[in-house]
Amino acid sequence: MSVNKVILIGNVGKDPEVRYLDNHVAVATVTLATSERAYTLQNGTQVPERTEWHNLILWRGLAETAEKFVHKGDKLYVEGKIRTRNYDDQNGIKRYVTEIYVESMEMLTPKGGGGSSVQTVTSESISQSQPATPAASAQSNDDLPF
Repeated sequence: MSVNKVILIGNVGKDPEVRYLDNHVAVATVTLATSERAYTLQNGTQVPERTEWHNLILWRGLAETAEKFVHKGDKLYVEGKIRTRNYDDQNGIKRYVTEIYVESMEMLTPKGGGGSSVQTVTSESISQSQPATPAASAQSNDDLPF
């Protein structure tokens, strides 16, 4: 048995880029930054903050939800699978890209001045709510998963 599961909480680097394929399927790409805080070792050595950038890929209803509701600076909780692909650049050099294929997403940034509601969207909830269309359904949940 093997497991390919990624869980990230981070901040969106720029507004999602969404495109629609010929069959009207939405695909969004989002960059997400996760950071490890700076700290000092017992011997006095200072370790600086480290930020890692992740390339997220969202399909169908998740992509449409991101297009409408996700913006630069927002905090997201995402779960998905890690995938690496390769391509040849302009000079024929093989390049590798690691991406996170998002299966569920929670928007952790409060909208407006109201309460701290969390919007949860999963590819499963989207397909169960409207199997024939790629429209997204967002569920409100006041309990954080951690």
